[in-house]
Amino acid sequence: MRPPTEEHAAGSSAPFIVGVGASAGGLEAFTELLSHLPDDTGMAFVLIQHLDPSHESHLTELLSRASKMPVSEVKGDTRAKANHVYVIPPRCNLGISDGVLQTPPRPDRGRNMPVDSFLRALAADRGSKAVGVVLSGTASDGTLGLQAIKAAGGITFAQEMGTAKFDGMPGSAIGAGAADFVLPPDRKSTRLNSSHA
Repeated sequence: MRPPTEEHAAGSSAPFIVGVGASAGGLEAFTELLSHLPDDTGMAFVLIQHLDPSHESHLTELLSRASKMPVSEVKGDTRAKANHVYVIPPRCNLGISDGVLQTPPRPDRGRNMPVDSFLRALAADRGSKAVGVVLSGTASDGTLGLQAIKAAGGITFAQEMGTAKFDGMPGSAIGAGAADFVLPPDRKSTRLNSSHA
């Protein structure tokens, strides 16, 4: 499979897409990040949280209170628009192709790595217009995804370990050299806003 061409990966009509992954402690980190972002960044934000498949998610409702941008749960194929926040639905993973978010079912068996899965797809689809962020969580989901985004010419962030409720995910990404920037969530918003200017 050939890598996407620069024109395909970074078409001028498509916004930068920011994939933000988290697990345990992620709600607080997501909330802090969104509360510091203006509503006109020109970027689309996709939040990939590890969710319990047996429960409905209240992420959209909770995050809507923190964000100046519209927040919606992805339902079927959805084109990512600038200045919008998209949230992973329960019992699904997220993919992306030609700027359209997709909701493949969560795998029945094996270890589910939804952050890696989405960030790798994002790297392949958006190339240098991909941004990856790994926030609080246990284990290592997100490290391989950030490496894919770096390799595609995108920008990567990890939460500063001292500010993460659970530092496994950001610590893994930092240890692997996968993060271009290591910042607390409130400072990430400033850096994100200037990274594509």
